[in-house]
Amino acid sequence: MLFSPLALGELELPNRLVMAPLTRLRAGEEGIPGSLLAEHYRQRASLGLIVSEGTYPSPAGRSYPGQPGIVTEEQIAGWKKVTDAVHAEGGRMFAQIMHGGRVSHPDITGGHTIVAPSAVAIEGEVRTPAGKQPYPVPHALTTDELPLVMQEIVDASLNAIEAGFDGVELHSANGYLLHEFLAPNSNVRDDSYGGSPENRARFVIETVNAVVAAIGASRVGIRISPEHNVQGIAEVDAADVRATYEVLVDSIAPLNLAYLSILHHEPSGDLVQDLRARFGGTFLVNTGFGVVTTREEAVALVADGHADAVVVGRPAIANPDLARRWNESLPLNEPDPSTFYAEGAEGYTDYPAYAG
Repeated sequence: MLFSPLALGELELPNRLVMAPLTRLRAGEEGIPGSLLAEHYRQRASLGLIVSEGTYPSPAGRSYPGQPGIVTEEQIAGWKKVTDAVHAEGGRMFAQIMHGGRVSHPDITGGHTIVAPSAVAIEGEVRTPAGKQPYPVPHALTTDELPLVMQEIVDASLNAIEAGFDGVELHSANGYLLHEFLAPNSNVRDDSYGGSPENRARFVIETVNAVVAAIGASRVGIRISPEHNVQGIAEVDAADVRATYEVLVDSIAPLNLAYLSILHHEPSGDLVQDLRARFGGTFLVNTGFGVVTTREEAVALVADGHADAVVVGRPAIANPDLARRWNESLPLNEPDPSTFYAEGAEGYTDYPAYAG
């Protein structure tokens, strides 16, 4: 079943393999996708769906040097070349819209203020063009500022459609801005956007609704990662986690989104499967950072009814023809982690397709 078609929004996927959004940092200082990105994604067009690397919706939302944006006309035009290349190969592609929130530094944002739900910094250091520096204490967004940030995400989604993407994935996972609102340790607000699970989920729910109103529900997916405690997130109270994500999923389920994508180390566990039942629509799973999804696991997740499709990262990095290799049980290229966040074609567009 992993290699059978799947309806996703208004798309018909030829298989149930989804390329994960993968940070690769090859868009230069100006965040403009170039011919290298177009070739990288073109090579992987046989996967059922490609989700782009996290793409920033505003200069303040940029998390990494070399990360692409979808703000300026030049960035939109660059992405249009990417989507044209993917579509020319018969592929389908969503843009992941990712506001980095407090996962950044002014040296990365070009001096723009780092923002978050609350003025709580991440412990540790961030890599900037000037070297490693401590994460700064972010500016706590005021109630009046929240609609402005939401509109940036809406505008980025509209830009993605203009750039030829088939839809957008809202990044509400892995410690970035939307996830920061959900987590109790990064959101210590005492207004209507903080405190209870209902309040902490409010900004994410409102943002999803705003994007749906702008581009249509069939073009909108969302990615979440409950209990994935990275980049300063601490979701350690199981009851609170369940309450928060039940509120979120129950609130967006009636919208009939294109999909819900969950990154979790137990995709067949009670929490994930309960959220799937509550969502009631197309459901994607990813086993998480640090765990390479195998062919056997991906096949089982779909065959056992735990997911409609499986999101894969590193196998897709090293194998542009992963759908064929897994379908025919062919040997795989091994990914080279030393080139994941490098520059240029090495470890990006030079992994060969199967020669047989």
